[in-house]
Amino acid sequence: MPLALTDVGKINTIKKIGGPKPQIQRLQELGFVVGEDVAIVSKIAGNIIVSVKNSRIAISKEMAMRIMV
Repeated sequence: MPLALTDVGKINTIKKIGGPKPQIQRLQELGFVVGEDVAIVSKIAGNIIVSVKNSRIAISKEMAMRIMV
């Protein structure tokens, strides 16, 4: 299931990251790696604030759809 479709506050584990290689690499640099726990903090106007590795990061819904949990 894509991260963008999960409930706010629910902790999920990243299983796969899809998309073009440069986007995958960018997400990995931000801390989105397979096996890492991730949770949506809030959803605002098509953007999603995500908690990963004790940091909060804002990503677009499109990018969140590439992260499978």
